[in-house]
Amino acid sequence: QVQLVESGGGLVQPGGSLRLSCAASGMAFRIYAMGWHRQAPGKQRELVASITSGGSTNYADSVKGRFTISRDNAKNTVYLQMNSLKPEDTAVYYCASDRWGRGEYKSFGQGTQVTVSS
Repeated sequence: QVQLVESGGGLVQPGGSLRLSCAASGMAFRIYAMGWHRQAPGKQRELVASITSGGSTNYADSVKGRFTISRDNAKNTVYLQMNSLKPEDTAVYYCASDRWGRGEYKSFGQGTQVTVSS
C-alpha cells in the first residue's frame, strides 16, 4: 500500500523560503514519477511541479524560476524547494505518485499547510 507523508510546511513571510519533503513507502519509489500539487481555499487543486523517474522536471508557469523539485531515490523522498514565496502561494501542498509518468496521480499524501503572510 502506497503511503506518502509530507512535512516542512509552515508560516513564512513574503520573499521567504521553505523546503517541503515527502517520504514514500509501500512502493518501488525509483520507478515512479512524482508530483507536488496544491489547493488554496475555494480553488481547485493544481499541479505545481513534477519529476519523472529519470529526473526530468516540469513546473507550472506560476512557480517557474522560484520552485525546484528534486528526488533522492536512496531515501524514497521527493522535495520541493520554494523560494521567493508570495501570498498567493498559500495553500495545502500535497505530494502524489504517478506510476507510468502520464500525469495520472493515484495516491496523495495528507498534505502540509504553507501560509505566506507578513
